[in-house]
Amino acid sequence: MNGARSAWLALALALTASVLAMVGVGVGSTGWASVWGAWHDPVAAQILWDIRLPRTLGAWVAGALLGLAGAVAQGLFRNPLADPYLLGSASGSALAVALTLAWWGGSPFAAAWLVRLGMTGAAFAGAVLGVALTLVLARGVQHTLRLLLAGVIVGVVLGAARDLVTIAQPDTLQAMQGFMLGSTGFVGWPAVAVMAGALLAGALAAAALGRVLDGLALGEATANSLGLPLPAARLALVAVLALCTGAAVAQTGLIAFVGLAAPHLVRSIVKTTHTRLVLLSAAMGGLLLMAADVLARWLLAPQELPVGVLTAALGGSYLLWLMHRRRAAGGVL
Repeated sequence: MNGARSAWLALALALTASVLAMVGVGVGSTGWASVWGAWHDPVAAQILWDIRLPRTLGAWVAGALLGLAGAVAQGLFRNPLADPYLLGSASGSALAVALTLAWWGGSPFAAAWLVRLGMTGAAFAGAVLGVALTLVLARGVQHTLRLLLAGVIVGVVLGAARDLVTIAQPDTLQAMQGFMLGSTGFVGWPAVAVMAGALLAGALAAAALGRVLDGLALGEATANSLGLPLPAARLALVAVLALCTGAAVAQTGLIAFVGLAAPHLVRSIVKTTHTRLVLLSAAMGGLLLMAADVLARWLLAPQELPVGVLTAALGGSYLLWLMHRRRAAGGVL
C-alpha cells in the first residue's frame, strides 16, 4: 500500500514540476513574448534557452539537492528539525565567500566570469571544509550527539568569523546579503550540469544507504544488533550531505527551509522507508524551490524578490502550522 502511494506521489510531483517548469519559462520581464518569439527572434531565443530554461531547471535541481540533504540529515540525526546546513556547511560557505569578496570585491552573483567561478569554488570548498572541521571536532562519526554539537559549534564560530570579515570590509556587506538570501537568477547550463551530477551521485548513495537510515530510526542499539556498518555508513551519509549542500550553496547561495520542509511534506503524505523517502524528498524540494523561484519573478514583476525570502516565509509558515496541528493532536513535531 505504501509502495503504491509512494509511486502516486512521485508521479504527482513529476507532473506538477513539469507544469510549473512550463509556467516558469514564461515568467519574466518580457512575459510569454519570449516563448512565442523564440522560433524566429534570436534575442527571444537567447532569453528562453540561455536564461529562463536553465534558471527554472536549476531551481528544481538545487531544491532537489537540499530536499535530499534534508532527508539524510533528519534520518542521520534522528531529529525532524535537522536541516542540510547543520554540520557547518552554510557557515563555512558563507565565510569562504566573505573572504573571497574581501580579496576580490564585487558581488558573487553579478561579477565577471572569473570572479563568479572563484565565488562558486570558494562556496563549495567552504561548505566541505566546514563539514570536515565538524568531523575533526567530533572525532569522527561514531557519536551522533557529539557530531550534532560539533556542527552547532562550528556554525557559530565560522559565522562569527564571517561577521568579522564583513565588518573589516564593509563594502562586501551588500554582496554578502545577496548570498545569504539566495538567488537562482544567475544559474546557467554549466551550473545545472554540475548540480545534476551531484544530485545523481547523492541520490544513488542515499538510496543505497536507506536501510542504514531505517536502522538508525530504531535506535543505535537496534541498528548495531542488525549488523549494520554504522561508522562507515555514517561517514558516507555525511559525505552525501556535504556534497549535496555544497553543490547547491555554491550555485544559489543560502536558501532556507527547503531542506527542512521537504521531508516533512513527504512524511505527511506517505509513510515509507528511507530509500523512497530520500528520493521523494528530493522531488519535493525541487518542486518547492521551483515554485518559489516562479513566485519570486512574478509577484513584483519586472522586479524580483530574493528567492530565499519566499522559501523562509512559506517554509516557516508551514512548520508553524504543522507544529500547531501536532500540538492540537497531542503529538510533537
